[in-house]
Amino acid sequence: MAQVISNTSPLLYLYRINGLDWLPQLFDEIWVPDAVAQELDEGRKRGFDVPVVKEYEWIKIVNPIHTPSEWLALDLGAGELAAMALALENPNQIILLDDALARRTCQAAGLEVWGTLRVLLETKSRGLIDAVAPYIGQLNKAGLWMSEDIQQRILALAGEQH
Repeated sequence: MAQVISNTSPLLYLYRINGLDWLPQLFDEIWVPDAVAQELDEGRKRGFDVPVVKEYEWIKIVNPIHTPSEWLALDLGAGELAAMALALENPNQIILLDDALARRTCQAAGLEVWGTLRVLLETKSRGLIDAVAPYIGQLNKAGLWMSEDIQQRILALAGEQH
């Protein structure tokens, strides 16, 4: 199995659809930088339903050594930048990101990028869930915006398009 570095949003969305425990079934190691844990803590302080990173013994806090200075000009949050920098330092790991700019930046750097929807597809392909369709609706309710076209593409990739 692979190792993964996660940004905040995949953890949040998977948590909200009761799918966070899929990660240790898909990956040997799950790393998050302190900045991601802090973003989730801040959300909890503001009253949002978010996971508490330290309650998951399989999540390891790992921080990057340095962030490329040119990335600091990008309109990205501290969690995204830290996760991206950590992935750049560990290019054999997959990075979980949902933000389009962050994804394009990592892909341009040659990194393997998955989003929450890819995790959903992999979960089905490994037999951990029977169908992705119910989770697409749950992700929408959880705040993950996706166009109708993307929803249909995911269903087609899952073999669930009617």
